[in-house]
Amino acid sequence: MKIKAGIIGATGYAGAELVRILLTHPAAEIAAISSVSFEGKPLSEVYPSYKGLCDLTCQTQDEVVAKSDVIFAALPHGLSQELAAQCDKAGKAFIDLGADFRLESEDEYKEWYGCEFLDHELHKRSVYGLPELFRSQIKGKKIIANPGCYTTGAPLALAPAVKNGMVSTEGIIVDSKSGVTGAGRKPNQGNHYPELNEGFHAYKVANHRHTPEIEQTLSRLSGKKVTITFVPHLLPVNRGILSTCYARINEGVTFQQIRAAYEDFYKDEFFVRLLPDGANADIHNIKYANFCDISLHHDKRTNTLVAISAIDNMVKGAAGQAIQNMNIIFDLPETTGLTIVPPAF
Repeated sequence: MKIKAGIIGATGYAGAELVRILLTHPAAEIAAISSVSFEGKPLSEVYPSYKGLCDLTCQTQDEVVAKSDVIFAALPHGLSQELAAQCDKAGKAFIDLGADFRLESEDEYKEWYGCEFLDHELHKRSVYGLPELFRSQIKGKKIIANPGCYTTGAPLALAPAVKNGMVSTEGIIVDSKSGVTGAGRKPNQGNHYPELNEGFHAYKVANHRHTPEIEQTLSRLSGKKVTITFVPHLLPVNRGILSTCYARINEGVTFQQIRAAYEDFYKDEFFVRLLPDGANADIHNIKYANFCDISLHHDKRTNTLVAISAIDNMVKGAAGQAIQNMNIIFDLPETTGLTIVPPAF
């Protein structure tokens, strides 16, 4: 018996990626999909590349919940909490690709998103779904907050060094560059082709909503409050996030020890590929796949660790990680349906 998966928000970029990956998942099948904007229309009309592969018609949210064992919500923040409660009441697993359950602090959620927790008990029972860092907490849970793109790439780049106390938790800088799909499917002036093409710019400098989420993860790893400087940039490409993270190496710690700590930390992680010395993480090499490539560098002049990660923001930063979480909660090997090979060129 295959897992029946429902996708709410199936016509957005993350929802469409869920469809793409789930169509070849050997242990799951897409039971129903929904879209407010395209209700009553087949998905293959919205995305012609899916013709003959997924011609499911977009239904209502209630129909998706009724037909599914697990519901993926690819919705803007503020729209998932009531849906999560509905799924919880029906005994269905719920994986939220939005931000409603990511932050543990309601005060931070109010500050950065302008929303409140509707059900505090539900939030207490939810878990942050970054498998490589919090796998043991995900197992057995049914409400999963799927991390976003920046909040996956940056913490994975820094996790071993921070967790092992090898770098200072003060003055950490995260400099990230994202493909335009991270802005969502709805067009605006910022992702309009003439505005974006042949350009490159920072946005929401030191004021991006993913800042407290990255800090929350790093603080959990270090055992004390971590505050970072986070600056995202928009690349004129469709996919990929490159995060260059800077952290001052603590006195008495060598770069070789840091390298060894990373090798040990990620030795059993299929989806994290620690690159050899001298190599550089590149978004080209993880495109369409669920991998996170990490390269480590040492600025000897300032004794700074430069940890660089590359992920596909639509896969490891969204849909692929969500399916990885589904595999965990349904007791499947994490790689099931996710051994997608990045194109060589």
